[in-house]
Amino acid sequence: MDTADLVVVGAGAAGLATAIFTRRHAPHLRVVCLDGARRVGTKILISGGSRCNVTNRIVTERDFWGGSARVVRSVLRAFPAPHAAALFEDLGVALHEEDDGKLFPDTNRAHTVLDALLDEMRRVGAELHVGERVTDVARDPEGFVVTSSSRRYLAKAVVLATGGRSLPKTGSDGTGYLLAARLGHGYVNTSPALEPLLLAGHRHAVLSGVSHRVRLTIRVTGGGTTRLEGSLLWTHFGASGPVVLNASRHWHRARLEGRSVEVLLNVCPGETLESLEAWLQVQTRAHPRTKVATVLATRLPAAPTRGHKTRVWSTRRWHTCRASRVEG
Repeated sequence: MDTADLVVVGAGAAGLATAIFTRRHAPHLRVVCLDGARRVGTKILISGGSRCNVTNRIVTERDFWGGSARVVRSVLRAFPAPHAAALFEDLGVALHEEDDGKLFPDTNRAHTVLDALLDEMRRVGAELHVGERVTDVARDPEGFVVTSSSRRYLAKAVVLATGGRSLPKTGSDGTGYLLAARLGHGYVNTSPALEPLLLAGHRHAVLSGVSHRVRLTIRVTGGGTTRLEGSLLWTHFGASGPVVLNASRHWHRARLEGRSVEVLLNVCPGETLESLEAWLQVQTRAHPRTKVATVLATRLPAAPTRGHKTRVWSTRRWHTCRASRVEG
């Protein structure tokens, strides 16, 4: 049986960072990071459209769902977003800011981030063992016994950094939850997230390809109301885009809990019925002969041109879409 002071299960972003920080603060400890894949960092390489959004300029507990806001707040106080950005700057990864405060490497390549983390692992002396899938973690009088596909380790401490169930082919298949449960820990049950929403009917198909900023209101019976703002993308099957993907977790969670849920769409975030009515009256006085569709086109995006006609999202079409039932 091999021995180590710390065994980190999982060599994704969290696992690599854990090993790096541990060796930085306690270089006398033997730190071993285990991963079942032959090549680590798959999720890093595909994140942010293969450009890797390492963090955001501002991150608060309101950006996280499914867990205790108090716990997340404590974590962010200990390691706020500026510290995360400084870490990558220290590793030689220059960052730039894009929409919504997202920080990407200047190279726009996720490999830059992964290579920097692996280089720092080697520099601080943390060990990375690939092709060793952990199958069990059990308590021992001297710590923990970690069993992998090729050997066993006696460790004083263990960190589970296996990811969730988001992408099984990268190793995030839920194994970490099983290991935690065997050790007596509980966890928040998982549910689908970051999915597009399917709309009943075909009225929205004319808008396929249109993207614009909206506000979504998710009302859950007995579960309160959540409001989200961001970019929505209309598709032939319904709606997608960042704000819809973020809203989907609330929809799925409510349905899994047996609660009824509705999603309301505001195509003019920041406006009220009164302010829009006042705007329409101003437009009527200023342009009495202008068609309604032309006036609305100044506030609402036009659908892609088909043939020689350009369809505008009219008030009537909006009311029809709003009545559509969200299926999933």
